[in-house]
Amino acid sequence: MTRPLRDAPQFYLTSPTSCPYLPGREERKVFTHLVGGRARDLNDVLSQGGFRRSQSIAYRPACETCRSCISVRVCVDDFRPSRGFRRVLSRNSDLIGEELPPQPRSEHYSLFRSYLDERHPDGGMATMSALDFAMMIEDTHVQTSLIEYRRRGPDSGFTRRGEGDLFAMALTDRLNDGLSMVYSVFDPALEARSLGTYMVLDHIERARKLGLPYVYLGYWVEGSPKMAYKARFLPQERLSPQGWERAED
Repeated sequence: MTRPLRDAPQFYLTSPTSCPYLPGREERKVFTHLVGGRARDLNDVLSQGGFRRSQSIAYRPACETCRSCISVRVCVDDFRPSRGFRRVLSRNSDLIGEELPPQPRSEHYSLFRSYLDERHPDGGMATMSALDFAMMIEDTHVQTSLIEYRRRGPDSGFTRRGEGDLFAMALTDRLNDGLSMVYSVFDPALEARSLGTYMVLDHIERARKLGLPYVYLGYWVEGSPKMAYKARFLPQERLSPQGWERAED
């Protein structure tokens, strides 16, 4: 057996389970492992093909009768915040995001639990233990950061660090053509701040400063209230059988 064949990723198909987005439907996923020295390059290629990362697994939907899950990525260079987005930025101008290594702490899990208990009590992550959460954060073989959002302090302009309570956090992968928002949570008691929207806007600005053309938001599912917010970040590209297609509205 030649070395290229031994190093080629192996893909697997899950059994059907209930769809978490559209009632009455089933989902299946195709997945492969992201491990070893080639994990980062493989993650780049697969992300461009509509895969998402979860720990050391890259997956994408492979449903037999449904194509509702559509990969979306924001076009950073052409993005201009709407009036509503500018209001969100203004409401959160007292916050700053600090990029840190993917190392979980107790306050991260506490925020994660509060978010799930309020927003997704019946979701697939609802039963995750502290150990499960730690694995979600630190089990990565690609370039991953944990971005914490806290209030600005008097020295934040120099240190790029916030102070006080943790308001929100995002687990983010650095790809060769963008930032991929793997998972994000926020304090559900601060709903008026629209922190979920704010984190996407902050990632768009981060990508712009890094010279990266895209922010990957995962799957948009038309008709799913959970995923409706992703369609608001325009212009964006949506992956179709013909490739990435631009959407302006």
